[in-house]
Amino acid sequence: MKNELLHTPDGVRDIFGNESAVKRKIENSINDVFDSFGYENVQTPTFEYFDVFSEKRGSVPSKDLYKFFDRAGNTLVLRPDITPSIARMVAKNYKDETKPIKLSYNSNTFINNSELQGKLKEITQLGCELINDDSIDADAEMIALVVESLKATGLEEFMVEICEVDFYKGLLNECGFDKKTEHKIRKAIVNKNNFEVESVLEEEKVSDSVKEAFKKLPELFGSVEVLDKALEVTDNEISQKSIKRLQKLYSILEEYGVAKYISFDLGMISNFKYYTGIIFKAYTYGSGDEIVAGGRYDNLIAQFDKDAPAIGFAIYLDQIASVIYSKDPLFADEEKCVILYDEDKRKEAIELAKSKRSDGVKTVMINKSSADDLEYLGSKLEVIEL
Repeated sequence: MKNELLHTPDGVRDIFGNESAVKRKIENSINDVFDSFGYENVQTPTFEYFDVFSEKRGSVPSKDLYKFFDRAGNTLVLRPDITPSIARMVAKNYKDETKPIKLSYNSNTFINNSELQGKLKEITQLGCELINDDSIDADAEMIALVVESLKATGLEEFMVEICEVDFYKGLLNECGFDKKTEHKIRKAIVNKNNFEVESVLEEEKVSDSVKEAFKKLPELFGSVEVLDKALEVTDNEISQKSIKRLQKLYSILEEYGVAKYISFDLGMISNFKYYTGIIFKAYTYGSGDEIVAGGRYDNLIAQFDKDAPAIGFAIYLDQIASVIYSKDPLFADEEKCVILYDEDKRKEAIELAKSKRSDGVKTVMINKSSADDLEYLGSKLEVIEL
């Protein structure tokens, strides 16, 4: 039994040593970027009432939540997704605010997914939310903030893929599907199951033009030129308007100087159903999953009784840290001063350490009797013997 207690449950793990140092360095770098853009850090509770994440919010399915009860019998859950928590907090604490609100957070989320998926059940997310601004400039700022944050981590090769929910919604409106059929085709598109998509369209007897548009969805990805192709796929007003908005967004991102990190995927569909406008994900080499996800959610906060447009994103810190650590385990190795002292020199060592630390130097004191190996402290050491 004692040995069993040394192990962690499936889906969670210990992080220590250089790996922990790498994660912390990346986290600090990202937070510096958030601060530089004027986003103020907030914290929401680790657990909330179940209804904050109920099915109507469009967040994580109920079966994937960690649920428990308080003394009063209320159902509580460990937060699986931070956006609904932020929405609730804004509705409560910024109810009468109409000017743009810029918030950031560093929090862990908990999803009780299947062990067969091989994913962590507890992950660290860093993110930003921009409330009370439905402009395209707000969309552009969010994307630019993602790019600058990823650059600050040390990543050099990554791509932010962007889509517009209304392009897909415009096609759906032409089909007139009921909720069951809509869910079926949505699932097929998420799973890239083109055969199932085609089968549903045949069963529902949609027009040939709409069939062709859905068939071309998987092909509508790549550089900005794909937006011109998308305009030729359908002439419905909703889809056309969404593409023109993406074209305008791209022109603003060019002004930010981040266009080389941008691509488009008009077949992208998020598992979160509360998104109403642009959605985006970021990818890099060495990670099979996205390292950033976000989008516009103009109707979510209204569910908590405050009508406010919003857009935000979450950076998956564990994913990024894993990529960087695998490439360079000493990524976070920094210069340190090591003071080796005999007992009769302890006071002198303490005073020297205080002086070094006040100058911003990371300083470690070690008694000479236990200084046989200093390698565990890193490779960039200034050693002072007293």
